[in-house]
Parts: sequence; C-alpha cells; structure tokens
Amino acid sequence: MAAVWGGCSTSRGSFSLELPRRSDKATGILTRNGGRSGGDAHRVSGAMVTARGVCVCRAAAPPCVPESDVSRKEEALPGTRGTDDERPVAGGFVYHKSHGLRRRPVKPAAAMEKEPVRARSVRPVPVSESADKFEREGSRLHFLEERDEEMLSTRLMRLGQSNKVRSAMELFDSMRASGLQPTAHACNSLLASFVRRGYPADAMKMFEFMKQKRLATGHTYTLILKTVARTEGYISALQMFSEIEEGKESRKALDVIVYNTMISACGRAKDWRQVEKLWRRLTENSLTGTLMTYDLLVSTFVQCGQSELAVAAYEEMLRNGLDPSEDIMKAVVASCTREGRWEIALATFRRMLSAGMKPNIIAFNSIINSLGKAGEDELAFRMYHLLTSSGLEPDQYTWCALLSALHRSGRCWDALDLFHGIKSKHPSVLNSHLYHIALMSCERLGQWEHALQLLWMMEKHGLQISAVSYNHVIRACEVACEPNVALKVYQRMTRERCSPDTFTHLSVIRACIWGSLWDEVEDILEEVEPDSSIYNTVIHGLCLRGKTILARKVYKKMQSIGLTPDGKTRSFMLQHIS
Repeated sequence: MAAVWGGCSTSRGSFSLELPRRSDKATGILTRNGGRSGGDAHRVSGAMVTARGVCVCRAAAPPCVPESDVSRKEEALPGTRGTDDERPVAGGFVYHKSHGLRRRPVKPAAAMEKEPVRARSVRPVPVSESADKFEREGSRLHFLEERDEEMLSTRLMRLGQSNKVRSAMELFDSMRASGLQPTAHACNSLLASFVRRGYPADAMKMFEFMKQKRLATGHTYTLILKTVARTEGYISALQMFSEIEEGKESRKALDVIVYNTMISACGRAKDWRQVEKLWRRLTENSLTGTLMTYDLLVSTFVQCGQSELAVAAYEEMLRNGLDPSEDIMKAVVASCTREGRWEIALATFRRMLSAGMKPNIIAFNSIINSLGKAGEDELAFRMYHLLTSSGLEPDQYTWCALLSALHRSGRCWDALDLFHGIKSKHPSVLNSHLYHIALMSCERLGQWEHALQLLWMMEKHGLQISAVSYNHVIRACEVACEPNVALKVYQRMTRERCSPDTFTHLSVIRACIWGSLWDEVEDILEEVEPDSSIYNTVIHGLCLRGKTILARKVYKKMQSIGLTPDGKTRSFMLQHIS
C-alpha cells in the first residue's frame, strides 16, 4: 500500500510523467502490450504545488486539456524524459513500452490552477497540510504516519543512544506537533545525548519540558545536576538540588544515585562539609547508601584530612552489610595510620588479607610505621615477616619504620644491630633517615664513638649531614661526659659551614660546663646571638658548679643587653647574693 504524504500518493506510477514527443505519423498512443490506441488524452509533466514558499510535492493527477491543444503543444516539444530519472529517447516511447503507461488527457493551465490537486482515490487535503517537512523553530517537522507512542519513543531512544542529536530532535518535535508524547526513557535518552555532546542550553530546555509534563525521574535529575555542576559550578548544582528536595513531586523521584552525583561534585571541590551534610540528608530521607556512596565519602574525607568521618563512613558501610572495596580499605588504613589509630588500621588490614586481597608495599609500610609509633614493636616485626612471606621486598621506608619501632620501644642496641645488618645486606637502601635513627640510638646510649663512626660514614658516602645529625653526636658526647670531643665536633660543624641552632649551643655549653671548660663557655657566648635560653642555661650550670662570680658576671651581661632571666635564674642569683 502506498504511503500518503499531504494528500499525494507515493505509489509507483502515480506521479505524472512528461509527455513524450509524438512523431509526425503517429496518431494514437502505445498500449500496455505495445499496440496503438486511439485515445484522446495524453500525460503531461506533473505540476508543483507550493504553500507559503515551501515546495510540497509533485501533483499526482495532472489536469486535462483538449486533444487539439495537446497535439499543438507536442509538436513544439523536443524529446523529453519519461520521469525525472529516465534518459530521453527518440520519440519518447521506449519508457512507455517498458512500463505500460498510457497518456491521459490534459486540461488547460487555467483550469489546473483553479482545480485542487487530487491524488487518485485519495480524499482532497488542504494545501497547507500537504507539506511532508518544513522548518519550525529551527527544527524540521515530519508527517508521522506511525502513531504508536511506544514505537516512536523507542526510535527516539535509539537515536539518542547513538548521539544522533539532530535526527532525534526532529523526531521529538514532530511527535509534539502531532500531539504525541514521548516516554520518560526516550526523553532521558535525548537529554543524555545533549549532555554527552556538550549542549547545556538544550539540556535545560529538555529538563524544563520533562518537569512540566511530570516525566522527570531520578536519572533526569542526575543528568541535569551533573551538567550544571560542570558548566556553572557545584554551588549552582547545590542550589538546584535544594529546590528539587523542597518540591513534593520531585522529592519522590530522588534516589541514592542523585545523592551520589552531588557528593561527587562537592568532593571534587574538596568541600567536605557539604559532603557531610549530603550524607546526613541521605540518611534522613530513609535512603541507604551504595558501595559507590561510601567510596565517595571515604575518599573525600581522607583527601580532606577528616579521618574520623572517614572511619565513621567505613563503619556504617560495614553495618549495612556492604563489602568494602580494596580502594576503600586502603584509604581507611592510610587515614588511620596517619592519625595514630593503629587498632582500626590493623583490623582493616586483616580484613583485606581475609578477603584474599594482596596489599602493596605502601600498605605494609603504613601499618608497620603506625605500630612502631605506638610502641608495638612485636606487631611491627610480625607485619614485616608477613611482608616478606608475601613475596614483597622491603624498601627504605620499611627499614626506617622498623628502626623507629625499636628506638621508640627503648631497644636501642637492637636498633643499632639492625642498622648494621641493613648496611651489610642491603647497602643500597641506606640514606640519611636511617643514619639519623641510628644516631638517635647512639645519643640515648651515650655511644659517642659509635656516633662518630656513623658521622664519618655519612661523609664517606657523600650524604648531606644536617645540624640535627651533629646535634645527636654532640649530645652523645655530653651524655658520655666527653666535653673535649663535643667541642671538636662543634668546631668541625662550623668549619663545614653547617649553621648551629639553639639546641647545638645548649648541648655544647652544658658539656663544657660539666667539663670545667670556662674559657670555652665564654667564647661560645661571644659567638652566639643573644638568647635568653642560652644565658639562663649558662647561669644555672655555673651556680650548680659553684662559680658564683662568673655567674654574676654573665647575669649582669644578660641584663645589659636587655634579656629577661627566668624564675630559676633569679632564684639562683638571690640565693648566692644573700
């Protein structure tokens, strides 16, 4: 059956044909089987009907004119085409032989203009309705022969999924002009194509249409909020989200995915306060978070340094019966170890192992470091053995964490033994941090000779020696009552152009006082910048050693340069003066 567009049949042969040129001897026309007929009518080219300047289609039934007029016109015409896509032939009869068409009588042009154009066996249609497509608001409208809304919506949804925005928009406008309403899924598909192609204005128009027709779903709000957050910022998206929450109808369509969209937008902006508010509102609306929800919450809180909120979100996820992903557990371990909450970190780490996950070297180092800071050296070494049994190789951070665990636990000799074991078996991992921890153990033990050896080893390997490293060596000499060695280390420090700090001066002054190196004490006081803590330390040491005259001299100098003595210094001076 032929489709009908605006009153014009599209069946083959119904469009009018150009009248072929008659020969001088021919008086009839060819019939379907090739014979001549004495018919008195002939087919002429179809007329073009226009409405408001827009071409509609070729008329199906050309007007008729008398036989005599046709004869006179045909004699003046050259050979023509049978149809628009046929080649002209001599006499113009070959086409009619192959298709079996007969010429029809043609009416005058004046009669053709007055009579409405009619298709064969089709009711007359006004000219204004005969256009198959025309421009309307920037989008062409099509006459839709199909009237099933579900089928048309399926076509619209497929066009949107294929990102054919123009074709989808023409079909959408044609459905609206025809009084047909697309389904919510079809509108969401078109809205998603606008979002993917970067058409925010068209997306907003589609969103307003869906709100007006009450077609908006949770997916609709997710798409439009994501678009607003990307184009106008997350603050504008929050304002729109608040308006959606306040609406009675729109609030019913909100689901956890919409909340996830807003949490993600605020999380990218590092606004953890808004993320927390959205999390609370999600619970108030009796919605249960998904794995994606808690993944976003934990990652945002960890990045913003809110370890308590990260742990709270993690524990809520466990209460809801959700199995955390590896990324979530790694984030929780990192946050807890940073805040010193090693119990939760260790429990989460064990959960990772029981779930069959293989933690990386970073996770192991975080746990070992956290246990070491808490003084749990035994647990730290258990994690180390687990690390090696997992096929991982310890690195610099692993050894540093183990050395720190031993030092904090007071096992300084074990720390020195471990350091020498690292030096002999893994010399490539030695760095200034490992030397620094070994020097701290030497300081606590008073092993000044060992400390000097480590200092020389650092110089030999070209490692940069900081003031802190020199301080540990001088402090070890002070503990061992070796003032001369401490003074020599101090002098070497100044020759190496390493600036001493206040702790350096305090340590070397105390060593010289207890070593009765009074001249050296006065020389150091002349070199250093005026500092109340240094002068107070010198006066305390001199009074304790019975050098009251020298203590009064330093006290007067201290007052003359405008330094304020502390209470202990005044007490010593009043006691010795009386």
